[in-house]
Amino acid sequence: MNVLEILADCPLVASVQSSPGAHAGDPETLARIAQDHVENGIRLLRLEGIDSIKAVQSRLNTPFIGLIKRRYGDVNITATLLEVDQLQEVGAPIVAFDATGRQTSPGDIVRRIHQGGALAMADCDRLETVQAALAVGADFIGTTLAGYVVPTKSQGPDLDFLKQAIATGANVLAEGRYATPEQAQLALRLGAKGVVIGGALNDPIKLTHKFLATMPAKGTVGAIDIGGTWLRFATFTPDWKLQTQEKIELPLDPKERLNWIRERAQRVDRLGISTGGVVDPVSGIVVEAKPLIPGHVGSEFSQTTLGRPTQALNDGLATAWGHACLPAFAGQRVATLALGTGVGCGFVADHRLGPSSMDYMRLNDLPISGSTFEELLGGAALSPNPDQGAKTRAIEAARQALQILEAMLRPEIIVLAGGVGLAPWLLEALKNEPKVVPSPFGEDAGLYGAAALALFPPVF
Repeated sequence: MNVLEILADCPLVASVQSSPGAHAGDPETLARIAQDHVENGIRLLRLEGIDSIKAVQSRLNTPFIGLIKRRYGDVNITATLLEVDQLQEVGAPIVAFDATGRQTSPGDIVRRIHQGGALAMADCDRLETVQAALAVGADFIGTTLAGYVVPTKSQGPDLDFLKQAIATGANVLAEGRYATPEQAQLALRLGAKGVVIGGALNDPIKLTHKFLATMPAKGTVGAIDIGGTWLRFATFTPDWKLQTQEKIELPLDPKERLNWIRERAQRVDRLGISTGGVVDPVSGIVVEAKPLIPGHVGSEFSQTTLGRPTQALNDGLATAWGHACLPAFAGQRVATLALGTGVGCGFVADHRLGPSSMDYMRLNDLPISGSTFEELLGGAALSPNPDQGAKTRAIEAARQALQILEAMLRPEIIVLAGGVGLAPWLLEALKNEPKVVPSPFGEDAGLYGAAALALFPPVF
């Protein structure tokens, strides 16, 4: 059996397993699922458990990667020589095992697999594990354990780890949280020999949870808007109606800010946060920020720090998401230009944040007329009552910003938000721009955007 030839013919590997306790997890049901995959083009399977393997073998003569999940502490993938021997007895041509060395030496496992005439697939979690597995003769590397032993920030595939594994020259199978055709194709373009997909193909429990996570949240929602001037909090009903709000001048101490937010989080069931800077949407950690919000980098907005389920995002992206969730705008290509203390920007197309779910368009830092857009359009640069010269420069900058958004994103709607964006003199100057509309949320766009993150969670 030439596995590389099989993968060259069809690089998609179907992992036919189920979540613990699933009604679809009995061997005969899994065997029928495997048969559906094979009859529709799959040429290599990944199967767990002796009973399931035998059930599949009774129907199919298809090569497979075999493994046994039996927990030894925190290790449960073919963790000992006993499991290797059991897989050899049913003729597994490829045996997958936990290569982290937390239970049995990878060298002992690989030797036993090879003695039985099978190939060894090392399920790895990081580069050091890959290197150790290759040193003892593993035939294939799987990125299966990425994020399970050493935490990762990514909710999706760990592409950085995949690149590192491929760079060793190993035959790598991409595995672990691959859920879309685009992710599978990307793994192959990076150099993976194949892509193993399980839950996204055949696990109803995982698929149900995935869709349920995007359904409107229940209970009272709290919204936090962290700007360069104000720190604001509001409560919203489950149908996105603003109930109460309060604000204070932005505390300079990040601990004081976090404590203020934490106290208010106890009043609600879940929390959405709109903030300046770049926020990792998975960890809730601010990874980049300007001095407008002192000491902001490293702040963490998560259930761990706030005691409530929390979704935090850059303010331009959060505000854009809020606008895109409005029935009047939903399903359209919606850009948001948020002109407050600073300049923010966000874009939603096909109900997905773009161009990145984490970072924002750096329109604020683009040079214009010897300055930047933020220096001409941001409230921190404009006085509360700008003179005519400042207004003229700001209006011209706004027109150029709109031209950039039009050229780069081809939006159907451009929503203006923020204190400067909704200033009467700016709205009057831009009233003939065909795609431009003022935010229906008025001065509370940041709060509505934060609430939308919690109520209608975006997919990352």
